[in-house]
Order: sequence, then structure tokens, then C-alpha cells
Amino acid sequence: MSADFHQVHEPTGKRIRYEKVVPGVGPVDKDEIVKCYEYRKGEYIAIEPSEIEHLRVPSKHSIEISQCVAIDEIDPAYFEKPYFVTPEGDNQAEAFAVIRKALADTNKAALGKIAFGGREHLVAIMAPEDDKLAGMMAYSMRYAEELRDPVEYFRDIKPPKIEQDQLELAQELIKRKTARFNPEKFKDEYEAALRELVNAKINKQPIPRDEPAPRHAKVINLMDALRSSLKAKANSEDTTDSHKTTKQAKATTSAKHTGPTLLKKPAGRVTGSKRKTA
Repeated sequence: MSADFHQVHEPTGKRIRYEKVVPGVGPVDKDEIVKCYEYRKGEYIAIEPSEIEHLRVPSKHSIEISQCVAIDEIDPAYFEKPYFVTPEGDNQAEAFAVIRKALADTNKAALGKIAFGGREHLVAIMAPEDDKLAGMMAYSMRYAEELRDPVEYFRDIKPPKIEQDQLELAQELIKRKTARFNPEKFKDEYEAALRELVNAKINKQPIPRDEPAPRHAKVINLMDALRSSLKAKANSEDTTDSHKTTKQAKATTSAKHTGPTLLKKPAGRVTGSKRKTA
């Protein structure tokens, strides 16, 4: 289910459609509409689809590589959408594989331009991190003039003096929260909640509602929140270790009374044995 909503005429239950109209004229037929370019305020020149197809843009036919850069030099703010890149036929497969391998070994991205979707896009071509994938990735990028200057948004922030103990506290929290990135771990909770709402309405069940967040009598100090988070984390780890210790103790006691326990086979060759174990 997608989180796309539509406007519907409530008395009839029919979806609202939008007509193309001209002020003072009214609705117009599709074949009366032409594509125009506004070259001066309020003045247009008609452009035929065939004329657009024959624009003199080299990147319409192939990706023109202009330079290679280190991947970590590219600010993530420039990236837009990912695309798959594959060789065009077996005769290009060898050259494609060589370029892919070279980009992977040097940790570089090839920057180029390609035209599609009515505009020319800047793209960064990279080898996937997974060596088993034989293709390449192309990420469409924003042009520099499309990015806003962050200074205009951050200029009013007055950096306070950072105390060392506060910094160490924050670093410790980050350390405990650090783990390998697993994209499958993150789910769209909004989509799930919307699906739950729709199903409840269809089946005429009670509408699920979000619980209001508790109001605090005073503003929580950030450092107090960090300390509380670390303390909760430590208590959780202590409880987990306690459970593990209890289970180990129970297993040891059980082994004493019931005989030998099942052990995992060691990796590699067992001393004194001619058989390898898994």
C-alpha cells in the first residue's frame, strides 16, 4: 500500500479529476495543447516534440565521462537517485568489467552527464561494494546551483563552549549505539500505521489512535537525558548478563546430574583425530 491520498467528491464517492482550462475560454481538448517555452514574461514559442528529440545534446546517446574523483570527496547532499548500469551487449562486457574493476580498486567514482527525462543529469558511476555484483551503479546528482547555502540557515546558531565531560558522555552513548548498518532493520512505520487504519475502517473496527506524548513539567536537560540513556543501557546489559549467568549455572547443574552435555564441534582438526570436523 502506498501512502498516496486522492481527493474524492464525498456525496458521490467519485474521484475528482482536473480539467485543462483556459481563462475566459473554458475546458480545452488535448489536441489543442502544444508545448511552449516562455522566452520572455508572458511570451511563448511553440516547441515540437520532434525538435526536442533532435536537440544537439551528446549525452542523449551515451554517458560522457568528464573526470574521476575519490568517493569520499563527494558531499552526500549532491546524491539523488540510484540507477543500475549494465553493458550493452557481449561486445562491451569486457571493457565494462575492466572499468568496473578499476573503479573498485581505486575507490573512485566516474563523473559524467546523461540526458533523460527532459533534462541533462550529472551522474556518479561507481562499482557496487559487493564484488559478486557484476554491474555498476549510477547515482544522479544535483548541480551546485541547486543546493542552498547552509550558512544562511546556520548563521544564527551560537556554538557554546563544550565541556570535556559532556563530550565524553556523548561519545560513550554513540559508541554503545554503534553497529553495522542493516537497511532491512528500518521499516516505514507510517505505512504500517496507515495500513492498520485502512483495515480498521474497512472492517468497521475501532480506529487505532496514537497515544499523546507525556507532558513534562520542565524542559529536560540534554546532558541529563544522555546520562539517563546510558544508565538505562547499562541496566539492560547487566540484566542480560545476569540471565546468561543464570542459564549457564542451570546448564552446569543439569550436566552434573544428567550426564554429558552436547558441545559444538570445534572448527578445524581435533588433536589426536584423523577426521576433520565442520
